[in-house]
Amino acid sequence: MTKRILNVVTNVGHYDDPSHKTGLWLSELSHAWQVFDDHGFEQTLVSPEGGAVPLEPRSLKFPNYDKSAKAWRSDPARMALLDSTASPEQVDSADYDAIFFTGGHAVMYDFPGSEGLQRITREIFERGGIVSSVCHGYCGLLDTTLSDGSYLIAGRKLTGFAWREEKLARVDKLVPYNAEEKAKARGALYEKAKLPFVSYAVVDGNLVTGQNPGSAKETAEKIADLLLKA
Repeated sequence: MTKRILNVVTNVGHYDDPSHKTGLWLSELSHAWQVFDDHGFEQTLVSPEGGAVPLEPRSLKFPNYDKSAKAWRSDPARMALLDSTASPEQVDSADYDAIFFTGGHAVMYDFPGSEGLQRITREIFERGGIVSSVCHGYCGLLDTTLSDGSYLIAGRKLTGFAWREEKLARVDKLVPYNAEEKAKARGALYEKAKLPFVSYAVVDGNLVTGQNPGSAKETAEKIADLLLKA
């Protein structure tokens, strides 16, 4: 049976201050997509509202704009996928073996409050499917509860974009909250690499998380390994 991945992307294009643009961090999608594609997995894009996905301008500049991201952006078929993503209401969680939350600061706004995404995530997780994220994607897990009312991330090891990295990226004054702090407040056993911006991924059962944009490939490879063993 071919494994199926649900990739989650954002619909938000700016911070609270509209003059500061944000959106999907393209390489976090393109790196993971390539890993999943190489394994022959089927992939779908979903966003909190469905429809178009803006791109984070900083992800389209050196040194973040790498070969993988450039290849995606120069492929009309791939770009078309970002114009017409599914909405959570159009998704049957039973069709997917894993959900993967991509990042970019935009997701801090629209991932946490999406009840549709929370439903899909809970259903996939509780039947033993893989719940995963990279970078700010873990914001999509912050408010997700299980059927017993507990937070999905409570008591589980995970990682995601660190507050130290927010400061080094000089966006700590722009972001709406401290995601690392929120994850810890919900009982997550938060981990991070000793050095900022290096690849770091954590596996705790069927929860797989990566710390930053440079972790997308490693995170996807760990997801693929688990799916192939399932």
